[in-house]
Amino acid sequence: MPVKRKSRGRSKGGKGKSSQVQCSSCGELVPRDKAKRVSRRVSVVDYALAKELRQKGTYIAAPVETKYYCVSCAVHRGVVKVRARDERRRRRKKRR
Repeated sequence: MPVKRKSRGRSKGGKGKSSQVQCSSCGELVPRDKAKRVSRRVSVVDYALAKELRQKGTYIAAPVETKYYCVSCAVHRGVVKVRARDERRRRRKKRR
């Protein structure tokens, strides 16, 4: 049987079954290793107030908010881009 992707669209390797997460956009249940993960820091304090507090030397905690998206929602929101046919099998380096 031909295989479209070497990883078959997942990053589980030979681990067997993986847990499922819910898409933050549409609510679909997606395997955790297939879902696209987006993390960002969220400030609890208003920006102007945080700027003043930082000048005084205060530490302001910013918790990390993690969202999981199914592949179709990730493409729709621009988390992952649709690549040209000849570029699809090439690996991209992760931006950090």
